[in-house]
Amino acid sequence: MKKTIIAAIVALVSVTFPLFSQNGNTMTQRHRSLSLIAAYEAKGDLDGLKTALSEGLDAGLSVSEAKEALSHLYAYTGFPRSLNALGVLQNLLSERKAEGIVDNPGKEADPLPEDYDALKVGTEVQTRLVGGQPFNYTFAPATDYYLKAHLFGDIFARNNLSFSDREVVTVSAISCLPGCDPQLRSHVSGARNMGVPDETLKEIPAILEERVGMEEAERLRSALAAVFSEEHSPVRTVDFSLWPKGEPNPYGAFFVGQSYLASMGGGLMNVTFEPGCRNNWHIHHGQVQVLVCVAGRGWYQEWGKPAVQMVPGTVIAIPEGVKHWHGAAADSWFQHLTYHTDVKEGASNEWLEKVDDAHYNSL
Repeated sequence: MKKTIIAAIVALVSVTFPLFSQNGNTMTQRHRSLSLIAAYEAKGDLDGLKTALSEGLDAGLSVSEAKEALSHLYAYTGFPRSLNALGVLQNLLSERKAEGIVDNPGKEADPLPEDYDALKVGTEVQTRLVGGQPFNYTFAPATDYYLKAHLFGDIFARNNLSFSDREVVTVSAISCLPGCDPQLRSHVSGARNMGVPDETLKEIPAILEERVGMEEAERLRSALAAVFSEEHSPVRTVDFSLWPKGEPNPYGAFFVGQSYLASMGGGLMNVTFEPGCRNNWHIHHGQVQVLVCVAGRGWYQEWGKPAVQMVPGTVIAIPEGVKHWHGAAADSWFQHLTYHTDVKEGASNEWLEKVDDAHYNSL
């Protein structure tokens, strides 16, 4: 019986709900929630975490699985974030109970046999994760033991989450940790070795970009490209929590690509350009336009003059009557504040021809 339990652990036991849908190996709504839960936990975004936990419970995630995902992450994001996240879950469950919501408690992890050898089983699990070759971290023997015996022996042995579950959670979390790119690439490879379909791994960046942030999504896209040996041009991202993205620009007909406007009050506007987006050549009559770059990288150019690179802190005052354009670099999102000064009666804006691709691509 004891050998059967150990074999079941190493063979990647199943959990109540499938990790992947039966149609096309795409991520289920429940596991989309697991990915978001992990990402918000790693970022320390407790409000976002509460929303993701609520969505996950509504989608069929059990209380046991939610607790296990947050407990699992202490090994990757530290006890402070893990404990804070568990506190959010505990409070959320109390709120939902008060509202009459009955959440599925789920199945707790099976107890391990008394003679369970965490180091032996953990070594086998780690070997599978890294691709079938033994991994010995001889530089730091104590850390090597902790990894094998505790992380892969004790934590991975808890069968209320499958190995695939744990790697989806881990990849999503490490994507939100700056400076951990080597570990992220390792866990992308490990996720594949643990049975996560390639198609599913490639879905996670879109989930992160939609709900968590572009920087996190771009970090994972770069890791995926490295693991899959695919071409990927890194894109410089911006943090919309600092300068809001706003709504699609109503003057979009005069832009190549997508831009967004956010009013900052007092006539001050924040303009966001996606990579490669730029406005047409245009002229301000009877007014001076001021641009202040606050995020990303972009270009400003006056007719007949070389283009000027704009980076955070760049300030440009555009004289009245000067033909010009401005927009994002091809590899970067770009945000600038803009306002008008020295405005005369009858001031207007004259839109002209597009900045053609050949000229833009030569910058």
